[in-house]
Amino acid sequence: MKAQLIDVPFENKHTIQLKKVDKFYLDNPFHFHHLCELVWIEQSYGKRIVGDHIDNFLEGDLVLMSPNLPHIWQNDPIFLHRKKGFRSKATVIYFPADFILNLSDEPMIVHPIQDLVGNASRGLKFYGATREKVTSLLIDIGKVQGLTKIIIFLKVIELLAQSKEFEFLASERFKNVYDAKDTSRIAAVYKYMMQNFHNPISLERVAALCNMSPTAFCRFFKSRTQKSFVQVLNELRIGHACKLLQNNDYSIADACYESGYNNLTNFNKFFKQLKGKTPSEFRKNISTTL
Repeated sequence: MKAQLIDVPFENKHTIQLKKVDKFYLDNPFHFHHLCELVWIEQSYGKRIVGDHIDNFLEGDLVLMSPNLPHIWQNDPIFLHRKKGFRSKATVIYFPADFILNLSDEPMIVHPIQDLVGNASRGLKFYGATREKVTSLLIDIGKVQGLTKIIIFLKVIELLAQSKEFEFLASERFKNVYDAKDTSRIAAVYKYMMQNFHNPISLERVAALCNMSPTAFCRFFKSRTQKSFVQVLNELRIGHACKLLQNNDYSIADACYESGYNNLTNFNKFFKQLKGKTPSEFRKNISTTL
């Protein structure tokens, strides 16, 4: 998949920029830019890719990303059939990586911020008390202007820099090798995968979107993503199955077929490969942790 380098209109300013997202459907392209980005999902769900990490996202997710880390948040197709009036809402803060470092040269301030930005080069998903405290501040930051907004933002960064309640998203081996070349072709493939993973997808079909032979497309895809096309497709499908298995209204067979698999044997095999346990073990583990 090819990520677009996008121009954020305010990226050359030495300040923070707050964006309130309120859309019918999240469908931005896979992209990266020259700013840090903090995302809080207030209301939405779907699929998220950060670097080479593929997962579901849900209401309440809080993720920090450093500059030049490719990412995309896109609603599942079923989101289009939700209840009337239910929209995708998020708070996003963009800021230069050196914004806080320019405020002080005191080691006790500089080192934790450097560590935070460095770790966020893989994407950080925060949880627990950290997420609760930060999101309460993000509610307030949307109501103020001027210096008060900066003060609240600094409190947010302080909480994130001190926290141990996070998980890395992209793998340590991930490197951003994307440029502007062929962006539209790979973006079309990625969009097609996210919208159709629950249906049969042929290699010939996706290769045709790029005007390539299947063999050439496979080489091209893996050289950019460090993963095969089949692996990425299975990660999308198994991630979706995991979400369904958390709902007892869906049987394991339902999760299999609604995630794009046409038989339980393949579903169980790929599930075990990616999650280290069978679908039934996954569901049992969920029930014992509730």
